[in-house]
Amino acid sequence: MCGICGQASLDGASGRDPAVLAAMNEALVHRGPDSDGMLLDGPVGLAVRRLSIIDLAGGDQPIANEDGTVHVVQNGEIYNYRELRADLARRGHSFRTHSDTEVLVHLYEERGDSFVVDLRGMFAIALWDGARRRLLLARDRFGIKPLYYAVTGGTLSFGSELKALLRQPGFPTEIDIDAVEAFLAFNSVPAPYTIFEAARKLPPGHRMIWSGGEPRIERFARPAPPPATEVRTASADVLADEARERLRDSVRAHLVADVPVGVLLSGGIDSCTLAALAAEESGEPLRTFSIGFEERSFDELERARMVARRYATDHHELVLQPDAAELLPELAAAFDEPFADSSALPTYLVSRLASEHVKVALSGEGGDELFGGYYTYVADLIAPYVGRPAAAARALVDRLPSSSRRTSLDYMAKRFARGARLPPLDRHHAWKEIFGEDARLELLGERADRSRDPLELWRARYAETEGAEELARLQDVDVGIYLAD
Repeated sequence: MCGICGQASLDGASGRDPAVLAAMNEALVHRGPDSDGMLLDGPVGLAVRRLSIIDLAGGDQPIANEDGTVHVVQNGEIYNYRELRADLARRGHSFRTHSDTEVLVHLYEERGDSFVVDLRGMFAIALWDGARRRLLLARDRFGIKPLYYAVTGGTLSFGSELKALLRQPGFPTEIDIDAVEAFLAFNSVPAPYTIFEAARKLPPGHRMIWSGGEPRIERFARPAPPPATEVRTASADVLADEARERLRDSVRAHLVADVPVGVLLSGGIDSCTLAALAAEESGEPLRTFSIGFEERSFDELERARMVARRYATDHHELVLQPDAAELLPELAAAFDEPFADSSALPTYLVSRLASEHVKVALSGEGGDELFGGYYTYVADLIAPYVGRPAAAARALVDRLPSSSRRTSLDYMAKRFARGARLPPLDRHHAWKEIFGEDARLELLGERADRSRDPLELWRARYAETEGAEELARLQDVDVGIYLAD
């Protein structure tokens, strides 16, 4: 990963302080230890910390077009850059590097703001058109790469992490109570909120454009399920073969790098599938990384080892009983804002292990949302049939002994009974909810907005897919909100 940040004076005239920009960039050094770069041009400053993946020697940023009027910094990777580069070269564009980032400035020259639609990849981009005095920020359609921004004191600022924004003198740090309530309900803070009132996340598939005055935000991409009437009806074998080839194509694209690539191998279906495909597509032994736990219900290490043996990977693993309290300061520093998903600890630990050996690692994140792997999706399917008796039995179910095992039967039964008779979106949330409404109101006290619907963002996205199959609509909510943040 890389880190990008920058500022723009909204009056279009004031210059930027290079010391402030350098401080913001220094806050991101852990994201890009290989090199740094900066551009100051009138009202705009761009900065970047680079982790070199493609064109190690020539890909330092910012990167400009032929006449130096357009500059770009990027965190991410453009997987179809070779095809785009070949087409742009045929159109007369000259390239100075072999990096994927350089494609962006030339594609912008050809397509204007819509250039982001042609990109296949994960990215957070900041592009400055000096001739037209226009700044464009963009975040990939699934929100894989983060991008935060703030408009305060006549300045638009942005960065890959909140800590970059906090390096600005006098940055307001008042807590956003709506964000706190969302965290208590969902374990994380969903876009566009951040924990600070002054800062926001650019939502997935959106771009921000500033050319003087107030910036505007617009959507450029919206992955969505098809209408129910258009769902394909081919045989399971045909669809499975196509899914396998699409996965293989995606893995192949992710392996494009001038440095070794590994896989975070948890032992689950998603990461095992990635490891198998990556091992088949890689020209050298694949590096895999696993974390094991002493608590057996949380441990999938034996399955990870089985896959590693099957594909003869260069396997690395740690077995531990992590001290969560000891790691909390590190996790808080990494996330910048409250985040309490149970995956945070193992993901952090296995990523730390992988970073000792590789710069790039694939993971199975998103597989459950795309392929319906969560238990809650099973509950979504059976609730219309057994929801009424389950709700009637809630008092009895709540008396079941509690287990500390991972996703135990009593835990799932209690969750199911709690939301079984609610409307589809509400029960889907109820099965994931952390603190209920009464608990949230008590915790927030007088600052709680009792008129606010905590599912407002969920309902808005859910409404956009009316006509699609019910389960697909709920998966889409998870992809667009929960997975991204």
